[in-house]
Amino acid sequence: MEAEGLGWLLVPLHQLVSWGAAGAMVFGGVVPYIPQYRDIRRTQNAEGFSTYVCLVLLVANILRILFWFGRRFESPLLWQSVVMILTMLLMLKLCTEVRVANELNLKRRVFSAADNKDGAVRVPPGRSFLDFDPHHFWHWSSFADYVQCVLAFTGVAGYITYLSIDSALFVETLGFLAVLTEAMLGVPQLYRNHRHQSTEGMRWSSPGPAGTWDSRSPAVKASSDLLWDTQPQAIRSIKMVLMWTSGDTFKTAYFLLNGAPLQFSVCGLLQVLVDLAILGQACVFTRSPLKPAPHTAHPASTKAL
Repeated sequence: MEAEGLGWLLVPLHQLVSWGAAGAMVFGGVVPYIPQYRDIRRTQNAEGFSTYVCLVLLVANILRILFWFGRRFESPLLWQSVVMILTMLLMLKLCTEVRVANELNLKRRVFSAADNKDGAVRVPPGRSFLDFDPHHFWHWSSFADYVQCVLAFTGVAGYITYLSIDSALFVETLGFLAVLTEAMLGVPQLYRNHRHQSTEGMRWSSPGPAGTWDSRSPAVKASSDLLWDTQPQAIRSIKMVLMWTSGDTFKTAYFLLNGAPLQFSVCGLLQVLVDLAILGQACVFTRSPLKPAPHTAHPASTKAL
């Protein structure tokens, strides 16, 4: 009788929890990029964020959406991909505008110092997607070029998927490629820590599981990382990796409890294992600290939820 009496409360409560978990899955992955977007816009400096992170996440989420046409999965996972694609395009737009503006300002300062008589400013040479120059791939001068590349990839991948949609092997392989691409985001950080025998350079830029390899100039880094630098590096690294691990554990549990395709669960577990490996590195390097790794010897990267 008591259980039946509480039924009116448990049913809406269960529904509310389900909606909350679904909302966390849809929007949780983009939350870490909000403070990064605001920081880049405020400082007009995008050196601490790698646009190759956008490339990886765009490819992964486009493939995930195509996988949905071959094997339907939960709507929150589909909408998560849509939201992430829009977020990465916004990040690309901002980073491209900031980088091009900084290149032009640098040219102005150079010619001003040289006391150029005619006062002409030479604009940096444009780099376009349609040039098909592999040396400048994903380093173009206009946001429109990135959009063209994304549309071209989507069109080619979509056409291949349309032709092979009846092949179970193709569909399952497509799903593994989609989630495995995203799951590998933490591997470069793991390799870098191992190579330098240090977790120096990992940066926590938001209340979510996102870290960057900071390649900014010392002056910019000092001004924006004032609060971050109030804690010892070892404690910061461990806290950051714990956030990564908790986020990926929640995501993997969501996959398992909601019966997501096997690809999601396997790659979610892989992400958790990578997080635990990085956490182990942080603990080991805390006990036996070595020379900090240089910040300028590598491009920036981000660990995503």
